[in-house]
Amino acid sequence: MLKPDSLIFDLDGTLWDALDTYLASWNEGAKLENLNRTFTRDDLHYVMGWERSKVLDHLFPDMDKERQEEIYRTINERRLKLMPQMGGVLYEGVRDGLIRLSEKYKLFIVSNCPANLIVEFMKWADLQEYITDEMAHGVNSMPKHHNIKLLADKHKLNSPIYIGDTEGDCLETRKAGMPFILLTYGFGTTDDFDLKFDDFNSFTDYFMNL
Repeated sequence: MLKPDSLIFDLDGTLWDALDTYLASWNEGAKLENLNRTFTRDDLHYVMGWERSKVLDHLFPDMDKERQEEIYRTINERRLKLMPQMGGVLYEGVRDGLIRLSEKYKLFIVSNCPANLIVEFMKWADLQEYITDEMAHGVNSMPKHHNIKLLADKHKLNSPIYIGDTEGDCLETRKAGMPFILLTYGFGTTDDFDLKFDDFNSFTDYFMNL
């Protein structure tokens, strides 16, 4: 693996756990849309990192696309309202680690989350000045490998790597033709990685000492 010039991060399960906020927004959205359904943390944990259409087909298999999207819009309106007050739980070492790493690398975030969620995360964690750019699936509905390459091309990155926590992250990184770093504390796992770390502090120390 070449020495990287940039680090591209997944969001959920890699930098933070905001499942409780997401759960509140899904259940408030379901109530507003008159759905006779209560979502659980396990429901959302199972679909973390999936693209929107796959999530909606899994959770609402009997609904047409138009109705799925209508519900999803309501859920995301609630999520954007709840995010500033509820936020999430940053994994240990993430904020200080990103600040340190930004001195040596360009930092990016690419996630399969809705539009504006990464921006809200950066505001909540007060990290805007340390992240060069971001891209969410909700902006263009494109797969993660496309958006990883989009930022790499936009910023003329020579040797970027992607950091995530799931099999899906790994598969998309391979499609983008980049090395994949696994953080094992997140929502998933995979046996295919170039390096793996069990905590963010050891990840930060490794790349600061490269």
